[in-house]
Order: sequence, then structure tokens, then C-alpha cells
Amino acid sequence: MSQDVVIVLDCGATNIRAIAIAPDGRVVAKALTPNASLPAAENPDWQIWSLDKIMDGFGRCARRLTTELSSCRVRGLAVTTFGVDGALVDPQGGLLYPVISWKCPRTALVMADIARYIAPAELQGISGIGQFSFNTLYKLIWLKQHHPALLAKARAWLFISSLINHRLTGAFTTDRTMAGTSQLLDVRRERFSERILGAIGLDAALFPPLVNAGDTIGALLPAAAAMLGLPAGLPVIAAGHDTQFALFGSGAELNQPVLSSGTWEILMVRTRRVDTGLLPDIAGSTCELDSCAGLFNPGLQWLASGVLEWVRELCWPATPPGEVYRDMMREAREVPPGADGVRMRGSLLASGSGLASWHGLSLTARRGHIYRAALEGLAVTLRDNLALLQQIGGFTVSELTLVGGGGRNALWNQIKADLLNMPIKVMNEAETTVLGASMFIWSGVGYFPSPGHARGQVAYQYQWFRPGGDYAGVQLAPPPGPLSPQPGDRLC
Repeated sequence: MSQDVVIVLDCGATNIRAIAIAPDGRVVAKALTPNASLPAAENPDWQIWSLDKIMDGFGRCARRLTTELSSCRVRGLAVTTFGVDGALVDPQGGLLYPVISWKCPRTALVMADIARYIAPAELQGISGIGQFSFNTLYKLIWLKQHHPALLAKARAWLFISSLINHRLTGAFTTDRTMAGTSQLLDVRRERFSERILGAIGLDAALFPPLVNAGDTIGALLPAAAAMLGLPAGLPVIAAGHDTQFALFGSGAELNQPVLSSGTWEILMVRTRRVDTGLLPDIAGSTCELDSCAGLFNPGLQWLASGVLEWVRELCWPATPPGEVYRDMMREAREVPPGADGVRMRGSLLASGSGLASWHGLSLTARRGHIYRAALEGLAVTLRDNLALLQQIGGFTVSELTLVGGGGRNALWNQIKADLLNMPIKVMNEAETTVLGASMFIWSGVGYFPSPGHARGQVAYQYQWFRPGGDYAGVQLAPPPGPLSPQPGDRLC
């Protein structure tokens, strides 16, 4: 008997992947190949993505699944990728200019000068998106300043997921979750903002119709099918920005925040309510559109494991890679909670601002103190940001779901649980993005009546970290202010 599967084509900044998922969420087969941005022809310090290289990577990965999927029936596929990036295209969908990477520094000056078009506070209040130089808004302003003729003859702006979907189906669409990253939407009205577009002199007609996750974009074209080694006519289902599908794939219901822990930590929640007026005064804040229509994903982000890697390089430079993390945690466990008064405060990205500092260092301090203080300082940042997120989203939290590589650090997880005084559940499944996207494919092809029903087929497994009281009486930072409780609910 053949096994039904769906395929998620995932374009990440470091890897391109093709992954086949069963109806119960199991990964049946997967293949990956490296991905990287490229120097731009005009300036080697600028960075672009090669769409041809990305499509070639998808083809090689998908064809490598052929043997493992020989007894399977593929029901549909979808594309997930990073946000904000895209390109202007002609009436045939050909690129008029390369895809500017989010890594490219060329738009930093555009962001610094945005007040000539619209006040930054008003901009975030409308769009929900914070001031990040890689935002789509700044790319389009840069193109208008430097290549106005291209904008004049462009058929459309396509986000990178829609560029890929056009290659697969020939359809011009805008994935809703990708548009939500652009700083061009009126986020609460879930449509492109007349105020923002008018301020920068762009027409909403530049953007093809929004499609919701789970909508059918079109049928897989014969040429694309041959490239992927898949049947022509296969339904291509809308997905989009990887973060939103990781949230859904984590199993989180409404008002249950999820922490994606890696080099950066991104704390987000699925909610019906959001006060975007609070966002401009909160560093690192943003609000994107959820994978389900009518919902929002307010969030905050800060440098996290990147700090811990800095400590590793500084304090354990000679320890072999296979031993270093074990030694770091062992030495930090030997230090009591509070790290004998050693403190890391503020963001280490805030150099020169007086906001980042180390306190309490003395001749008795050892490297275990520094590492534990970094773990505790980052946990304090999480606690304070979780309090802010509850205010932005109007909810009260009772537990936190953790996904990503940071979840492998058991000591850090326990410190978080103790400081938050709430359970932390770490998801054992690493493929939360493709898992979440697969649920919308299953729904889109009619296999399940809804993405929520598809998610109900998954047997989630978590590792729990519960408050142990180690931080009772240890004051690491002022406690967060009181919050008003709000009832929880669920949707999608």
C-alpha cells in the first residue's frame, strides 16, 4: 500500500532542503544542499541571492528523494523561506534586478533617512514591523532611487517564495505571511497600507493578490515537474515565511508564546489582539501576520547564543569542539545561582551606549562564573521581554514552548524555568517549519478539513523543565510589572 506524503521546499540562508512529510507529521525523506548569498556585480560588499541557483538546489534535493519515495504518492507541495527579500519582475516573471539579500548593507542609509518619507513611530504603528535595514520597504526605496526605470516597467514585486512559486506554476501571487514581514502592510487591516505606499510613491498594483496559507496557487508545470522529478499537475499550495509555520508547527495554541532559541532568540505568540501603538518604544519588537487569517504574531528578538559563542571563544579557546560545551556546562553548574554576584546586563550589541556591561567581576571569579552570568543575563532578558509581549498581545502566560538549537542546553533551560517561575517545554522535533507548512498542504489538498485537524494527528513530544526554586531570593533584575489577565482561545 502506498504512503501519502507532501513535500516542503525550504529555502534557508545556509541550506536548501526538500522534505517529505507523512500525514502524522513524520519525516519520510529529506535532502539538503548548501545555500549562500553571492557578492553583487556592482559592489562586492553587497549581497544577492541567485534564483537560478536556488531552483537548481531544489531540483537536486527533490530528485535525491526519488528512491525513498518510490512507493509513496505525493499529494502536494509548498515553499517556505526567509522573509522580506524579493525582486521586481517583468510580465513573464523574469527578474528585472537580482534578489537583494537581507544580508546586504546597501539599504542601511535608506533606513536612516526614512523620516523624510514617514515618521518611524508611525511606520511601525501601521506596519507592526520594527526598524531593520533589510526590510522590503527599504529595498523598494533603494530601487526607486537608483533604478527608477525598472520600477516603471515592472509587472510586479514578488517576494522570494512567490518568485519560486511562479517558476513552479506561472502564477503571480503574494504569500500573506511574506507580505507581513515587509513593513508595507497595514497589519491590523491585513492589506497593503495606502499611507505607507503613498509616502514612498508606490502603487499597490505592484503587488499581486494576497493568498492565504493553504490556498492553491496552481498546478506544477511540466518543466518544473521534470526539474524536481515530480508529477506534472501536482497542486502547489501557498505557505511563505518560515517563522510563522514554525510557530504553527510547534503545536502552540493562541496566547501560548514560543521561543525560537538560536544565535538570536525570537519570542513570538499567536494572538487575536495586538497593541501596535506600544511597539515603537520597545527595542527589537515586531508584529507579523500569523499563518491563519485574522491572527497576529507580535514578537521580540535579541542576540542570544551569539553571546554564548562569544564567551566560548573568549574563555575556552583551546578546548576541542567535542568537549567544550560539556565543560562549559559542568563549570557553570559548579557556580551557585546568582553567579556569586557576577552579572551580565543589557545587550552586548549596544556597545558604546552604556547599556551593556559586566558587574561583580573579581579575582575570585572563574570562567564558569562568566558563562553562568551570561546564561542568567539572557534569561533575565527573556523574562522581561515575556512581560512586554503579554502587554503587547493582551494575554497572560502559564508556560513557554521552546524550539531551536538553544533547547539542547539543559542548564540554560532550567535557569529559564526557575527565573520565569513557569514550566518550559522543549520540543523534540527539529523540523517545526516544514511540519507546520505540511499541515497547510494537507488541508489545501483536502486530505484534512483544516490545518488544525492536520496538527491534531501529530504526536508531539516535549522535554519539560519545571521551576526548581534555585533562584528563590536571588534578585537578578527588577521584576516585571503586573499584567491584566485575558482569556485564551484557539483558532485554525
